[in-house]
Amino acid sequence: MAPAKRINMIALDYSKRNPAIDILRALTMVLMVFVNDFWTVKGVPSWMAHAAYDQDMLGLSDIVFPCFLFAVGMSIPYALENAFAKGRSGVQIVGHILKRTLALLIMGVYLVNTEGGVSKELGMSSSIYKILLIASFFLIWNVYPKSEKPSRKRLYIILQIVGVLLLIYLGVIFRDGQGNFLRPKWWGILGLIGWTYLVCAFVYFFTRDKLKYLVPVWAIFLIWSMLRCNLKSTGVPLLNLPQGNALDAFVGILHIDGASCALTMGGALLSVIDMRCRRLTNRKRVVTALALVAALILLGLATNRFWIISKLQSTVPWALFCSAISTGVYFLLVWATENGKEKWFDIVRPAGTATLTCYMVPHILYAILILTGIGTMRPAWCASGLPGLLTCLIFSLACVGFTWCLGKLHIKLKV
Repeated sequence: MAPAKRINMIALDYSKRNPAIDILRALTMVLMVFVNDFWTVKGVPSWMAHAAYDQDMLGLSDIVFPCFLFAVGMSIPYALENAFAKGRSGVQIVGHILKRTLALLIMGVYLVNTEGGVSKELGMSSSIYKILLIASFFLIWNVYPKSEKPSRKRLYIILQIVGVLLLIYLGVIFRDGQGNFLRPKWWGILGLIGWTYLVCAFVYFFTRDKLKYLVPVWAIFLIWSMLRCNLKSTGVPLLNLPQGNALDAFVGILHIDGASCALTMGGALLSVIDMRCRRLTNRKRVVTALALVAALILLGLATNRFWIISKLQSTVPWALFCSAISTGVYFLLVWATENGKEKWFDIVRPAGTATLTCYMVPHILYAILILTGIGTMRPAWCASGLPGLLTCLIFSLACVGFTWCLGKLHIKLKV
């Protein structure tokens, strides 16, 4: 029995970094920067863009955000189990979850408010405001090099205080193009990730890696989405509450939905299942992977009879099909990393290990291109069609390269 017990402990070891998750996160971030750059070009094929609100379709751009939520979920078991293994208390872990959520909410709110530009009353352009804003993020949440020198530690604290003061100042003076003050709106992409992470991290905190609890919670999130999304046949949800009800008001404040939580919870589930499957032979692992992908696709097809595939509506079929895609890609990456193919992805690796930094880099580069006027110098022939898409891809890879350079300078965001 002793040898079997040792095998079990090794199989459930969450302390080792999973390179397949890093690569999945990196590929998703590269794709996110790529599709987010579509606004700079014309003639983007409809299948690559976002589907319309009432369109029953899954465009390439509709896959990116859910895949990222899925990757966030996959990291939760590793982060929390590792924290428990290091002897951290429940209070410390909950504090970290809340701290991380707050950071994502703050950054999300600031960024989403700048999307429409800033008022001329500020006395600075949107580009200058954005550069100062992101500078404050890095000052506060940068991973500063470890040092035993008291003077160096004091310097890092001073830089963080400067960052906080700068962030507060930018919040106080902010007015958007219509003269509105800083406000939550829809929290922005980072804010949505923050709320969803908060819900799913707390779920995992209480359930740990017990599938008998995780699977029902994942199902509850899917059912919640089924109840609240518009049906194909009637155009209204199954749970059609009157306007002004408390549930919609609460969900509207947090801007979370069942489909997003199901995606993140699905990622956590996959990490736990994958960890348990490592005890199996390679053949059985392949069968398990194919079965999971097939089950998700079949569930997606079944629910698509009643709800459309829509990112904007956060429908169940959208969540299930994107979960199937994420699961399939993840297992392909597991095969690649376990068969010596990890170096294939070195070019995008910084986007997986410094993901938040990579997310901020396009904002910095856009601001620089606008301030220097370089952004207006693009030839017309490479601003549309296939050449335009290639420039978007080059920009995406350039952001990864910039992220790598910042890392070499010990500039890396982490919350």
